[in-house]
Amino acid sequence: MEVDGSKLSTVVPEPPLVSPQEPLRKLIPVAAIAAGVQFGWALQLSLLTPYVQLLGIPHAWAAFIWLCGPVSGLFVQPIVGHYSDNCSSRFGRRRPFIAAGAALVAIAVFLIGFAADIGHASGDPLGNDGKTAKPRAIAVFVVGFWILDVANNMLQGPCRALLADLSGGNAQKMRTGNAFFSFFMAVGNVLGYAAGSYTHLFKIFPFTKTKACDIYCANLKSCFFLSIFLLLTLTILALIIVRETAAVPSQAEPPENRGQGLVKKSKIPVFGELFGALKGLPKPMRILLLVTCLNWIAWFPFLLFDTDWMGKEVYGGQVGVGKLYDHGVRAGALGLMLSAVVLGCTSLALELFARGLGGVKRLWGVANFLLAICLAMTVLVTKLAESTRRHAIHNGDANPPPVTGVKVGALALFAILGIPQAVTFSIPFALASIFSSDSGAGQGLSLGVLNLAIVIPQMVVSVLSGPWDALFGDGNLPAFIVGAVAAAASGIFALTLLPSLPSDVSPAKAMIAGGFH
Repeated sequence: MEVDGSKLSTVVPEPPLVSPQEPLRKLIPVAAIAAGVQFGWALQLSLLTPYVQLLGIPHAWAAFIWLCGPVSGLFVQPIVGHYSDNCSSRFGRRRPFIAAGAALVAIAVFLIGFAADIGHASGDPLGNDGKTAKPRAIAVFVVGFWILDVANNMLQGPCRALLADLSGGNAQKMRTGNAFFSFFMAVGNVLGYAAGSYTHLFKIFPFTKTKACDIYCANLKSCFFLSIFLLLTLTILALIIVRETAAVPSQAEPPENRGQGLVKKSKIPVFGELFGALKGLPKPMRILLLVTCLNWIAWFPFLLFDTDWMGKEVYGGQVGVGKLYDHGVRAGALGLMLSAVVLGCTSLALELFARGLGGVKRLWGVANFLLAICLAMTVLVTKLAESTRRHAIHNGDANPPPVTGVKVGALALFAILGIPQAVTFSIPFALASIFSSDSGAGQGLSLGVLNLAIVIPQMVVSVLSGPWDALFGDGNLPAFIVGAVAAAASGIFALTLLPSLPSDVSPAKAMIAGGFH
């Protein structure tokens, strides 16, 4: 593959670090932390958008809450990565950040779960109809939610970096360790969505149901208790079992340049390096950023409002009115669990799919078209649900649930979306790694640049999707349609603009790149 001759002029390779290889049994506990982290992410995606509306935040403004994810991903991950690379603690470079991240998750989960109780104790009115604003509870929730996203970003980066450290530069061991990391991500997703779809979980923790916290709120609180228990258990086990060996910089590197990271002589640490690299991006990387950006513009509306869509459009419920909306949210969580199962299975077969389609370029393009079709099909499922609901009301059923065919169709959409999601979570990172190697750039810096194409679309969607939906009757379909168009455009550009790749390019190389943030 011929790559644009322009180089990232300010970039030099990362100073090599000498670190002994550790046995595989020590990589597995570190990779297992991903299950605890992803358990919490799954709960956020499935339960928190409906929850903020129960606290009195209108649908049009609920998306703004999710700005904390991209903001923390933009700032926290580069900062944590920079300082963990240069950490001289006697406990190791990565382990202090992993421990701090897990502790912050525990604090955040407490604030989120008890937001309604703290708000009521501070003077908020009672009521769970979604129309009674609870400003103090909302403030506590927002603070907890931001801390949770910061903590999750603190955990994921050092965990992946520790896997690389323990691999001692052995590429095969890195792939194996990161394969375990991806596997445990899928396990965490399945467990999180399963917990979110179970309606009687609060009975395990009966104290969670209070005057200010109804059954839905108590279930959410119980889910987060399980999440923090799993994460803390896995983290403590990993920190006890795995002892970091201090990495010694290569003696070939001049002392004045050690610890400089990816860019020498940068006066602005972390961000001077990250944004300085944008000036000299080779053409393949610019195209990759464009395709990735469109891909995530397609994904985020559905990721933010999938369970809300099930509760409102498919089940015909209203926030805080009756049980239909809650039942729809639970069904959406079940759909996300099915999607996670398909995602895990597809991830294991990506190499086979790539060979069958003629390479990762075609695989990514086809996956984006499949994503566009699925997002467009949400319109058909919604219209069928509305039609059968009107028919049932005409026959005297005042509060009809969706018919079996509609529910099956909606759940099938969730499951099928696991296929393009597996591609999205792997192929872009593999291509960034390949293009950075061809252009002489450091992989860490190139992945930081790629992260901009993920977090910036999320910010745009978080700001605009709520008001955009409000223009068309406060539903979720307008944002889904925009996502379908973006997915189709991403597929076209992937097939026509991305350079052809050598036949030995494998999606498994994405494991080295670190997966999804």
